[in-house]
Amino acid sequence: MSGPENSGVLAELMAQAAREGADLATMRAVAEEAGELSATRALTRLGLADEDARADLAELRELLGAWRDAKRSVWKAAAGWVVRLAGALLLTGLAVKLGFGAWLK
Repeated sequence: MSGPENSGVLAELMAQAAREGADLATMRAVAEEAGELSATRALTRLGLADEDARADLAELRELLGAWRDAKRSVWKAAAGWVVRLAGALLLTGLAVKLGFGAWLK
């Protein structure tokens, strides 16, 4: 569960704690520490908590960008070949239709 629902629940819990006498600054600090701890745990579980994680993510982004560029190039090349083939077939059809086939004999 994430997004606006969580922030609403957190705000409600902090308001309740304030009504019951808890210091709002303390509650904010607790919420911030809990968020920091949760983020650290999540990164650790993903294997991204070490010093090399930033470089690893940059390398993965670069690799993903190269993959996308390669896919784009393949599609452009395939489209180019389809257009060339269609043009060649069209020219062949015109040549046969106009009687240029007799010149080959």
